[in-house]
Amino acid sequence: MKQSADVINNIVSVLQVSLPTDKDFIVLHEPSFQGNEWNYVKDCLDTGWVSSVGKYVDRFEEMLQEYTGVKRAVAVVNGTAALHICLKLVGVERNDEVLLPALTFIATANAISYCEAVPHFVDSCYKTLGLDPIKLGNYLHDIAEVKNGACYNKVTGRRIRAVVPMHTFGHPVDLDTLVEVCERFKLELIEDAAESLGSYYKGRHTGNWGCVSALSFNGNKIATTGGGGAILTNDESLGRLAKHLTTTAKIPHRWEFMHDHVGYNYRLPNLNAALGCAQMEKLPRFLEEKRALASVYQRTFSEIDEVSFFTEPDFATSNYWLNVIRLSTEWKHLRDEILQVTNDRGLMTRPVWKLLCDLPIYAYAPKMDLSVARELEKTIINIPSSSFLGAPYAKA
Repeated sequence: MKQSADVINNIVSVLQVSLPTDKDFIVLHEPSFQGNEWNYVKDCLDTGWVSSVGKYVDRFEEMLQEYTGVKRAVAVVNGTAALHICLKLVGVERNDEVLLPALTFIATANAISYCEAVPHFVDSCYKTLGLDPIKLGNYLHDIAEVKNGACYNKVTGRRIRAVVPMHTFGHPVDLDTLVEVCERFKLELIEDAAESLGSYYKGRHTGNWGCVSALSFNGNKIATTGGGGAILTNDESLGRLAKHLTTTAKIPHRWEFMHDHVGYNYRLPNLNAALGCAQMEKLPRFLEEKRALASVYQRTFSEIDEVSFFTEPDFATSNYWLNVIRLSTEWKHLRDEILQVTNDRGLMTRPVWKLLCDLPIYAYAPKMDLSVARELEKTIINIPSSSFLGAPYAKA
């Protein structure tokens, strides 16, 4: 019978075989600057256009539109700000409930709180690691009712305004089924696509199913602007309003300061957008390298019975932003010891987020049965995923 030490050593060995040997410590995910980053940033410095307007902001938005296929992209200061404005755009108000996975980064819930709305936590599924639309539909059938074209929670009496699925680690959720649930229960759909730049659902880029969607370009994302985000939409009027609200809602004028909404100073500086433009030029290569690394992980971890490497759902093409291994039920008690040993040996690994409903700040929030999310929380370990780690395995 295998001992705990054997399992841990096998995992460490597979990681060491799959990753470079010339580094003392391999981090979980770090950016790669191999293109025009220096040139574009220097251009901003040379010309003085470093703040909230400039040609790189416009170009970055255009590149996002072209790449994702949406009609309008609005660059903002970070992904949380993008989510906040998305919620405002679909009409989320004080005391509304917004459905979201309990297994997500805290920014998803925080953006809801910014609107003085109430997070309502729902379960995930094993196939995608994201929100389970079938289980959600069954849950809403029991606790919700549609009156006068709006969805209400029969238990709390509050309106359920929207649902925010998050494409976990870059893997798209089952969007067609979720869209059907949203239509049936009159819910607005906002995609939290913060982690899924370069991921496709049935051949179409994520961010195209929600009324509005949010991207993140934090330093650990597949493409980065240092800090940054974007709002995506196929509704031209919402796109214009998003741009207006995120630039302090100032009415254009040569000298007067007139504002017609409570606006937000969420503008992405030109300096950051310059970095983003260079990163977008290299995105196809980043994706090729990340998928090559995932392929190596899939092959090498297949030799260990106690661990499974998570692969993209059959309806998706994922960016494999953060690679995931899952411990079998028998060995999930080793999670923290594996985290300690791997980090001690120069291999950065991390657990998945703590379920948001278990944080004291969100203990009050309503929630459904979360049995799958709780199992995922106990068994998931993220392993090194930087794009350049896959470079030796990608096509020349």
